[in-house]
Amino acid sequence: MKAFMAVLGKELLEFMRMPGLVLLILYIFTIEIYVAGAGITLEARNISVGVVDYSPRVISTKILNHLHAPHFQHPTHYTSQEKLFEDIKNKKIMVGIVFESDFEKKIYKEGGAKLNLLLDTTASAQAFLAQLYLQNILYDFQRVMEFSPIVIDNHKLFNPNAKFTYFMSITELLAIITLLSVLLSASVFVNEKENGTWDLMLLMPVDAKTIILAKILSQVLIIMAGTIMAVGLVIFGVFDAPFNGSFSIFLLLTFFYTFTSAGIGLFVAAVSKTIMEVAQLAILIMMPMIFLSGAWTPVYAMHPVLEALSYISPLRYYIEGSQSIFFRGTDVFDLWPYFLGVISLGSILFWLGVRKIGKLF
Repeated sequence: MKAFMAVLGKELLEFMRMPGLVLLILYIFTIEIYVAGAGITLEARNISVGVVDYSPRVISTKILNHLHAPHFQHPTHYTSQEKLFEDIKNKKIMVGIVFESDFEKKIYKEGGAKLNLLLDTTASAQAFLAQLYLQNILYDFQRVMEFSPIVIDNHKLFNPNAKFTYFMSITELLAIITLLSVLLSASVFVNEKENGTWDLMLLMPVDAKTIILAKILSQVLIIMAGTIMAVGLVIFGVFDAPFNGSFSIFLLLTFFYTFTSAGIGLFVAAVSKTIMEVAQLAILIMMPMIFLSGAWTPVYAMHPVLEALSYISPLRYYIEGSQSIFFRGTDVFDLWPYFLGVISLGSILFWLGVRKIGKLF
């Protein structure tokens, strides 16, 4: 333990002695996240729709027939609003439509027909566009059929103000954690190669696994500190994002996930000789991982083959778990699929990474 703490302290001290790297980390965890949250929007595609229809299903069926690709998936019918809400909460459905029993009666006779719309606004861009599409569909439909106006009663779930900044700032933070976990965990080993101190490190009277774990833990602690700063100063401080879950559970999930990405960094370190090679390989590996995770393109909007491949991306589980904690306030016992995905994939990646870098000792 004494040797482990000595190596850990050495790596943290070396980090603090590099002002350029310290400033870069501070920039990434503050300004970079602010720019992403304030300036990026997304376009909706392949929106999943759930329907609860208590009406005679004549007019409602004609309305639903207008929901088609590329903007909407074929609507899924539910027998109750409770089941529909549960699937919205579990991210299986983005838009819920509820037709009341008197919907058609009010269209034909009384007027003031109301369509209940449940929107998962954690993905605020898609939800906002889905609402606009439905409004245009109803407008064209009632104009052609000469019905009385249909009022849409919106229920914006999890993100009532439908702000892009909440979604994009958190997504950018999670992507940054992924990239830095790989870069920093690889650079601490490659720096030894570049500085010519690798052989000196091998002469240390410390077990190789102790050295590897101490070096990795030092970078994990740096990223955890940056995460706390980013959440406190930018996501909460600047954007005033809602938080409905447990912050300690989010940090625990982040801790496990950072080790997962660090396992990839060990692979990169084993085959790289310079920091430039580390940067190139990290981007080459991480970009497909990020695109398959649902960070920029929702998983349900992907090609079926890519959607299937997304299950082997640990970032997918981390993003979905983090959004469930931030927006949905999901109970810790219901977060087990995300922890299981991160820990199981992370254990494999980290074990393989340790084996790969261990061959150099």
